[in-house]
Amino acid sequence: MVAVKGTSKKAIGKISKTRRKKLLYCYLFILPQLVLFLAFTIYPIIMSYVYSFFEWSGYGPLKGFVGLHNYLETISDPFFWNAFKNSFVFMFFLVLIQVPFALLMAMLLNASWLKGAVVYRTIYFLPVVTTTAVIGVIMRFIFGVYKGLINEILITLGLLDKPVDWLGSLDTAMMIIVLVGVWKTFGMKMIYWLAALQSLPKDLFEAAKVDGANPLQVFRYVMLPLLLPVGSVIVLLSAVNALHVFDLVKSMTNGGPAYHTDMVDLYIYRYAFEGGSMPRAGFASAAGVVYGFAILFVSLILGFIVKKTGGRQTSH
Repeated sequence: MVAVKGTSKKAIGKISKTRRKKLLYCYLFILPQLVLFLAFTIYPIIMSYVYSFFEWSGYGPLKGFVGLHNYLETISDPFFWNAFKNSFVFMFFLVLIQVPFALLMAMLLNASWLKGAVVYRTIYFLPVVTTTAVIGVIMRFIFGVYKGLINEILITLGLLDKPVDWLGSLDTAMMIIVLVGVWKTFGMKMIYWLAALQSLPKDLFEAAKVDGANPLQVFRYVMLPLLLPVGSVIVLLSAVNALHVFDLVKSMTNGGPAYHTDMVDLYIYRYAFEGGSMPRAGFASAAGVVYGFAILFVSLILGFIVKKTGGRQTSH
């Protein structure tokens, strides 16, 4: 018994030592990423709160403490609230259009009878990995007034009598931005839905068909309840990502016409880097903090919905 106990203690000591060695290696591999995360994510976030209390240009020593003045100026600036409204309008319509259509496309690509599904998935995913600024520049030419592809096609088909300034019109500029944004990130949402569809138990669908359910009933009463938890997460990710649109708008309209497509990220950039001879990094930081709390509020609401839908699905 003594020998056994001694052996057990040695084995436990050996295991714990091996485990400590593995943990040490894990932390060593994580360390470079942790350092970069602290330096380029956590530190800028903390300093943005600090800068927001100063009337600082971003150059030279930090001075010119103004307290809450930047925040008061931000919430009283109509251009900020215009950009705020545009950001949420863009988010709302992008999620409204993209999420359900991505689900329909994922269902089609998940169909067993479809040939070449991998090719179609690749085609739809290509815009996701394409640089957004490049897409914006190309779209600016496609929707251009003169010799633009869209105008040329519509005039040739007899649907237009003269070219339309799609990106320079108050009636169409935001619509074009939304449609291009939907197309740009459509493939990612489609992949999310596709992964969710492929994880569903096939036995339930077969049982529903045996019970005489038609395809619409299977979709309504079997598929949708199972997809609800994943769908709420997709909506959350889509909404938060859409509220940070910058490079697409910058390269397509630069916030025009008449600030009709101006977004908060573009508003912050304009004050931080394009403030004439003297940028206002402190004011831009205050605007970023205010907008950050708005996004946090939206995230908490959507996160609560995710928790409720996930809990309800788990309870079933």
